[in-house]
Amino acid sequence: MRVISGSAKGRPLKAVPGMGTRPTTDKVKEALFSIIGPYFDGGIVLDLFAGSGGLGIEALSRGMDRAVFVDLEPKSVEVIKENLRKTGLAGQAEVFRNEAGRALKALAKRGTVFDAVFLDPPYRMKNGDELMSKMHELSLLRDGAVIVLEYETGYEYPEQFGSFKQLRKAVYGETTVSVYDYILHEESVKEDTDND
Repeated sequence: MRVISGSAKGRPLKAVPGMGTRPTTDKVKEALFSIIGPYFDGGIVLDLFAGSGGLGIEALSRGMDRAVFVDLEPKSVEVIKENLRKTGLAGQAEVFRNEAGRALKALAKRGTVFDAVFLDPPYRMKNGDELMSKMHELSLLRDGAVIVLEYETGYEYPEQFGSFKQLRKAVYGETTVSVYDYILHEESVKEDTDND
């Protein structure tokens, strides 16, 4: 695993020891960033279920201003911090050991608003859409934010729900990636045109 592009291009990334995490492969990462980027003009990214932190680090390398990494596993938190040090990006990042739902509430209390979110929960958890809806309820997403949801191939998430609309879906072996756009004000725009 390595950083593919940007300021930290080519830097190797350490994987989390053991079999509990599935690092996103370089191939999938490259494809994913070509969909959502490939480069960013600032912004704040959330890497939830961060594992080794590879996605959030890639986003920082490609121009995001700040990243928040969340993982429940102490080993993952250690590896994320080490990878941030190795890539010289530690100054732009915060790393928290927390359960995803609790972390979202804590971030909402701080008033943090995200431009991009990477959601890669363990395959046994099928609650990506619930977590996204929770982010909406807690006002954690900027209008136009992009959410990347990774999950087990064969499982289906809705193409559209609430303020989320699927832009792209791609299958890479046992991993499927859905990219969602967060459109906060579509309802109000429709209402305005209805009133004319």
